[in-house]
Amino acid sequence: MRISPHKCVTRKVGADHPLAGKVVYIPAMAQGSVEAFASVFRWLGIDARPTPPSDERTRELGAKYTSGDECYPAKVTVGDFLKIVEQPGFDPRRTAFMMATEDGPCRFGQYAPYLRRILRDMGFADVLVFSPSGQRGYSDIGDFGTPFVRGTWRALAAADILRKLLLQTRPHETVCGAADKAFEASLRDFCQTLETSCSDYNCQLRALTSSLLRARLRFHNVPACYDREKPLIGVVGEIFCRLNNFSNEDLVRRLEKQGAECWMTDIGEWIEYTNAEEVRDLRLSGHTYSWKMIKSKLRSHIQRSDHESLLAPFREDFIGYEEPSIGEVIELARPYLPFPGAEGEMVVSAGKSAYLAKHGADGVVDISPFTCMNGIVSEAIYPKLSHDYDEIPIRNFYFDGAESDLDRDVGIYLELARSYREKKHYQRRYPDRFSQPERESPACDIDPAA
Repeated sequence: MRISPHKCVTRKVGADHPLAGKVVYIPAMAQGSVEAFASVFRWLGIDARPTPPSDERTRELGAKYTSGDECYPAKVTVGDFLKIVEQPGFDPRRTAFMMATEDGPCRFGQYAPYLRRILRDMGFADVLVFSPSGQRGYSDIGDFGTPFVRGTWRALAAADILRKLLLQTRPHETVCGAADKAFEASLRDFCQTLETSCSDYNCQLRALTSSLLRARLRFHNVPACYDREKPLIGVVGEIFCRLNNFSNEDLVRRLEKQGAECWMTDIGEWIEYTNAEEVRDLRLSGHTYSWKMIKSKLRSHIQRSDHESLLAPFREDFIGYEEPSIGEVIELARPYLPFPGAEGEMVVSAGKSAYLAKHGADGVVDISPFTCMNGIVSEAIYPKLSHDYDEIPIRNFYFDGAESDLDRDVGIYLELARSYREKKHYQRRYPDRFSQPERESPACDIDPAA
């Protein structure tokens, strides 16, 4: 069937768009996700890049321009943005910093105005702080709102899939670094595919699915010996600190180094939760039968459909790793943090911890910034949740950039997980790859500092 020419052109914003001619820098929250997110902007004709890799200069600048009352992700993102300001030839008029925002009690809602204030005080008021709001469905992005939102969802959903493949494969690889190489090659492939994809949504989806099929083959070719004796550790907590390897001192790799496999809560779950929150707010405000409600539910329906299409090739790979619906997460959290009386990341963390326990995880770690409200509330209810699920070990790890003997703490925690593994009643399902005969090559000793 012949496709009409207009369906296969890339989308480009007009010269009058506020981001046209600027370089947009995006906080590098999650490995893979930020690169895929930036490729959506480039698909729309806007030069977008992740912020440079975080380092000690990030901490220095973040500490210099924050008071200490802010949470750790604020310090990291401010530090990374200010490293760009320090670069030779920096042009504030051609630069935009993206810092999304939300309503509610979390300090995240103050990041964008605080960044504007710092830049103004430094004499860089010309820098555009681009701050789309999740509460408005990112409609304030402008004339490309719909393609941006749909493209972003596809990018983040695919990045979640690639990260899931990485975390399932890397602990079992027998050639050190092979899984990371497969991930990096797959991410480059996906970003290039998205950036040059056509404007027709179905055409784009076919191209992205083909890219993910190539990624699946790369991971299948990673030499590995899948070991059922490795404890499976669920990872929940505050979204930035959980996903940003610099902020959490590469905790996942440290767990892997000491013999664990990790199941990370992905970004898509949070987006689904905010969709559910939007529906609830519309009902409470008397908009149950309204155009706003129709648009909200339609967006959720389209996102689920796109996600199912991207996920379809991986059904066999993800046996035993199926993600719950957000409705199930909320229901599992209800005995501890009743919805809608409680809301936010604490609900998602509690519900996902219960889900992981029911599906055979050997432990759960909660990664949060020091003084994070969501982490503190979650920690308060974890003892009851642990008791209800055979005393599964749940450990909060808080981060603020201070030094600690993290490897020692991880080792102690994994001893508890291994002990629980011997007595738990909730058993795991395993995909077929775990029935492979053992190979002679030993598993890698992963160095998180490498």
